[in-house]
Order: sequence, then structure tokens, then C-alpha cells
Amino acid sequence: MTQHKEQQGFVTFAQNTGTVDYLKLAYVQAMNIKLTQQINKYAVIVDKKTAALVTDRHRQVFDYIIELTDDYFTEHNRFANEWQVFHLTPFKETIKLESDLLFTRNIEHWWDTFRLRDVVLSTGCKNYLGENSKDRRYRQFFDDNDLPDVYNGLMYFRYSNHAAIFFAKAKEVFENWQSLTDLVLKNCREDSPSTDVLYAVTSLLTDPTLSALPSADFINFAHMKPGINGWSDAAAWNESVLAERSQDMIRVNHINQYSPVHYFVKEYVTDTIVKEYELRSGIN
Repeated sequence: MTQHKEQQGFVTFAQNTGTVDYLKLAYVQAMNIKLTQQINKYAVIVDKKTAALVTDRHRQVFDYIIELTDDYFTEHNRFANEWQVFHLTPFKETIKLESDLLFTRNIEHWWDTFRLRDVVLSTGCKNYLGENSKDRRYRQFFDDNDLPDVYNGLMYFRYSNHAAIFFAKAKEVFENWQSLTDLVLKNCREDSPSTDVLYAVTSLLTDPTLSALPSADFINFAHMKPGINGWSDAAAWNESVLAERSQDMIRVNHINQYSPVHYFVKEYVTDTIVKEYELRSGIN
């Protein structure tokens, strides 16, 4: 049986931790995609423990629920399965998302631009003003090592030789992380690589020009991490600035967010938001 069931779709990982209900975030993301996107097939990758929490409500929204057979995830190693997405996606063309990201409008036209590469990593990010962020406080490691300024909140890949090589290299980077930090990388602050760092190093090793489209600077997202927006890290952004919603549109300090919103603070998705999306989606 072939791995690929459809041409295009969205994928995320949802592996619950002791503090974050990632299945809940993926559930809202799936409803959001169904309501905002014309191309809107959605797959969620879960571990055995999270799979046991999937309900009939979830099944009404998730087109594919894929359970990991080889699970390397731990509380201290949360991104250990990232490289497996190439082998798990049911789509020939995949937009892979972090689960704490929501769309405010249709991005169907992005697919045509994605097809210029076999792998596309978002380059840079935007602040809530819609400006390309120049803040580097969270990117010192990238600057110290001249890494591509990529973000994994939203990425694209298609079934191809280059994508296969890219994800094989990502696995290799992950498995040899300690050697890389000891011998090659400078000032490493991560015992295991986050997804941004993992794919930045992988991109560097496989040729950054083959896995990014920095000239297409609309292919990124508004990142609500406080420093990127000039806010203090002392408080959650949605508690310290004005955060409003009108159906799928998100407004921050009265400014509409037309880029996808990486809301970052997992508590942003409240039970009220879940119920609103269920009502609009006809979930019962």
C-alpha cells in the first residue's frame, strides 16, 4: 500500500506532555484550516499515549490520524521524531506546521511558489506590525554559527529525492548532535536541537539555496514571541497587549494579522475558543 493517499495537505505532530495538550491545539488548528483553506486536508501524527485520547469529535476533523511506531520522544527531547514526517505524511506535497499556528486567510496561492523548491523552510518571521523582524535576541546561536535564519513553524516539502536527502540528513544531525556541538558548532545552548536549529543545521549541510526562498518573504508568519514584538518576556503576550478575535481574524493591538499567527503561548487556545470553532465547524 502506498504511503501517499492525496496530493496536498497539512501535517502536524501532537504529542501531549505533562503540561501541554498538543492534541487540543491540533484539533483547533484542523478546524481553522477547514474554515480558511480551499486545500484543507489535515493529518495529525500522534504517539500511542496521545492516540488513546482521540475522540469522535477529533475524528470528524482529522482526515488522517497517524500513530508513531518508532517513538523517540521524551520530555527532554520533544523534537526527536521531526525527521520522520517525510516517511509519515499521507500527502505527496506537505505543509508541515507546528500545532500552535493559526491561519487568518486562505494561502492557496502559496502552493505555486512552494513548488519552486522540493523543500521550503520559512525564512525570518514577522512581528505583529507585519514587519520582517530584525530582533536577534533569540537567534544568537544562529548568528554565532552563520546558520540560515529559518523557522519551522511552517515549512513545505514534496516527495522527491532532495527531500529524502534532506530528512535523512536531519535524522543524522539529530543522532550526532553531541558530536556536532562538541566539535563544530559554537556556543550551543541546546542539549538536543529544537526544530528551528535542527532544520537550520540540516539546511546548511544540504545547501541552503535548495531549501529556502528568502526572496518570497510572504512565506512566513507573525511570531508572537514577546521579544520579536518589542514586548517584555516577563508576561504572556495575550495578557499584556490587546488580543482580539473575530472568527478567524486575529487582531493584536487593533492590527489585523494577515500572516499566519504563531501564537506561541499554548494557553491562548481556551475552551471558549475550542467551542467557538466546534460551533462554526458543525462538530457535535
